[in-house]
Amino acid sequence: MEQLNIMNMKIKIITIIFSAFSILCYSQSTHKYNSYGESFEKEGIVDYKSQKELFLKNPNNSIKLKGDVISSCPMKGCWMRMSVEQDTILVRFKDYGFFVPKSGAEGKSAIVNGNISVDTLSVAQLRHYAEDAGKPKSEVMAIVNPEITISFLADGVLINK
Repeated sequence: MEQLNIMNMKIKIITIIFSAFSILCYSQSTHKYNSYGESFEKEGIVDYKSQKELFLKNPNNSIKLKGDVISSCPMKGCWMRMSVEQDTILVRFKDYGFFVPKSGAEGKSAIVNGNISVDTLSVAQLRHYAEDAGKPKSEVMAIVNPEITISFLADGVLINK
């Protein structure tokens, strides 16, 4: 009976050690990104270059894109601009539900999960973004025309550490 208890104890110790090792390995291999908003798997990133027209015609389909962060809102982190292939995409966050870092993400790789669309940004929106970015008043007031842009409404963002 005592040998059975010793054997059970050894099995429990081995299980605990194996579990701890597995968790450590998992956390080191999958946490190369800081996560913002809803969590999502990074697998399934679409080929933007070959699929762009299809995505823009069907904006209600959720997709994952990978690109490089150009800038983010220095006031709150409530938007970011991302370079994907040769396009600059304005990324906003679903329901204003989360924010990304206000600085330090520039040049880092990012993955966004959500919906892509073509939007017209009003003069008021463009001026607001320019003010957020700290542009001088003269530059803000020089904005007099709306702008057509590719937008992305993200429910989750991963930014490379």
